[in-house]
Amino acid sequence: MKNVILTGDRPTGRLHIGHYVGSLRKRVEMQNNCDYDGMFIMIADTQALTDNYDDPEKIRGNITEVALDYLSVGIDPSKATIFIQSLVPELTELTFYYMNLVTVSRLHRNPTVKAEIQMRKFDNSIPAGFLCYPVSQTADITAFKASWVPVGEDQLPMLEQSREIVRKFNDIYGNILVEPKAILPDSQVCKRLPGIDGNAKMSKSLGNCIYLSDDSDSIKRKVMSMFTDPLHIKIDDPGHLGGNTVFSYLDAFCKNEHFSCFLPEYSNLDELKEHYIKGGLSDVKVKRFLNEILQSELKPIREKRLELEKNLPYMYEILKKGSENAQRVASLTLAEVKKAMKINYFS
Repeated sequence: MKNVILTGDRPTGRLHIGHYVGSLRKRVEMQNNCDYDGMFIMIADTQALTDNYDDPEKIRGNITEVALDYLSVGIDPSKATIFIQSLVPELTELTFYYMNLVTVSRLHRNPTVKAEIQMRKFDNSIPAGFLCYPVSQTADITAFKASWVPVGEDQLPMLEQSREIVRKFNDIYGNILVEPKAILPDSQVCKRLPGIDGNAKMSKSLGNCIYLSDDSDSIKRKVMSMFTDPLHIKIDDPGHLGGNTVFSYLDAFCKNEHFSCFLPEYSNLDELKEHYIKGGLSDVKVKRFLNEILQSELKPIREKRLELEKNLPYMYEILKKGSENAQRVASLTLAEVKKAMKINYFS
């Protein structure tokens, strides 16, 4: 296989619209429109256990949540292989071999790892598995010889470290592994959608998410509570777009056709922004418009999810078959790696 896509998520809870605009929407687009030889979508339960090792039941339940979200947004198991990371033991073995190709100090310097360590307040009690997250990610990517990895902007340092490990392996053992490249979301705001509270990152732990599975009342309540422009007190006050969460979401979701459906006095988003900046447009009106857009976008996803929940054995069969296929492919790469490292003693 020459053009292979590998992506995935940690099963730490239901997926939110930050995941959707940051990667899920792009995955569906690539699945349906791109010329590729294989697409693998991983539920990274092994990686999730590195900082949830004391609560494995949480991870077990969240595998179901993530898989339901995948299928609900349009991931097609006939076009993409959905699999569970821990059911492909070859990934663990590759991780162990790659650990020799990176230093502890380099792992500590990874900006994404540093930020995650600070957020989780690990200080000096960092689980070794968590620190080695970039090595595990390298195993996931290289096991399927993925050339393209759709990621959010915050994951670029992780992918760069994977590229370093691949280059070092190939320099020592021969040109076996494929050096991956990142596929980023189409627009800047989609690279990192802010939380509804204006926080730079939408995060389950911060409680500032709109989930793909939220009901219509929850979506409306969250939209109407969104952070906007603190200086826009009266309707006639000039508005500011910088740091205004509502307009960030409109940049990510709004299409011209939404205006004819929900706000016909404007033709496009530029006209709406111009009016808001000039003054005379209330935050409530803009929020109501955003609510209509999100309701129309998320309703079919939510309805499909509710149907899938009625037939969980179907979903589990998809995961089982996908994991078996993933293991078959990963075992071929592992055999090549062991041959290159001259540890295929009886072959």
